[in-house]
Amino acid sequence: MHRGTLYIISAPSGAGKTSLVKALCEQMSGIGISVSTTTRAQRPGEENGVDYWFVDQQTFEQKQKEGDFLESARVFDHFYGTSKSAVETQLTAGEDVILEIDWQGARQVRELMPEHVSVFILPPSREVLETRLRSRGQDSEDVIARRMQDAVQEISHYNEYQYLIINDDFATALSELRCLVMAQRQKMTRAIEQNQLLIQSLLE
Repeated sequence: MHRGTLYIISAPSGAGKTSLVKALCEQMSGIGISVSTTTRAQRPGEENGVDYWFVDQQTFEQKQKEGDFLESARVFDHFYGTSKSAVETQLTAGEDVILEIDWQGARQVRELMPEHVSVFILPPSREVLETRLRSRGQDSEDVIARRMQDAVQEISHYNEYQYLIINDDFATALSELRCLVMAQRQKMTRAIEQNQLLIQSLLE
């Protein structure tokens, strides 16, 4: 069985990364999102084990000591991490895996797993980004201001990625992301593994 492709997808908060990734997985088979572990509070409508694995800081730190994370980072006063064993299990089973992580986590993953595809998603403008953050209705003015400052820091690392998508029109951005995944699946090494019998029959 062919090995799945690991996708690293990053974006500043409010750029629409989560919505794009969710829509992509709904449209395509054989691709899934790695469920991260976090110490932040569970928000209304979120499910443990579906959106995140929610743990306290002591549990998180213990997992770090045990080497259970492929990457981990502190973002907005909370900790996030990705299970190394869970990702490997998915990839070995032939499933493409998406990591929704920030630039710090992306750097860690690149070092440990050089075979990957990395994508950075940008908003069309700072004004649109701020509007999207405010439309959530969940954060205070101080939090929004800090998120905007952190967004600039996140965006400054865009050139560390292989692909860049501007999320101005959602449908267009989703189509670009889908085309990227489809192109990866047609790469020669993977195509040969998937169609070996056909190729052999054509050469006989």
